[in-house]
Amino acid sequence: MTHELSPVDLAQRLESLESRIAHQEHWLDTLDQAVVQQERRLEKLEQLSGLMRERLREQHQALQASEPQSDQRPEDELPPHY
Repeated sequence: MTHELSPVDLAQRLESLESRIAHQEHWLDTLDQAVVQQERRLEKLEQLSGLMRERLREQHQALQASEPQSDQRPEDELPPHY
């Protein structure tokens, strides 16, 4: 059994498919823009993280340099009430 579509039905079907493709292309463009924005944001956050890590390292080194060298660590000291 062969079911042939009339020219009007074919035109409607074609129009429907073109509409769906246009809608999908729109969403692909929207998602592509979102991915680009997220990538830029991630790059900025990675750069900021690197700067913060370096700053923390510098502060740690400065703190170690300013403290007198001893064998005891603060966490090894007993609280005053013992």
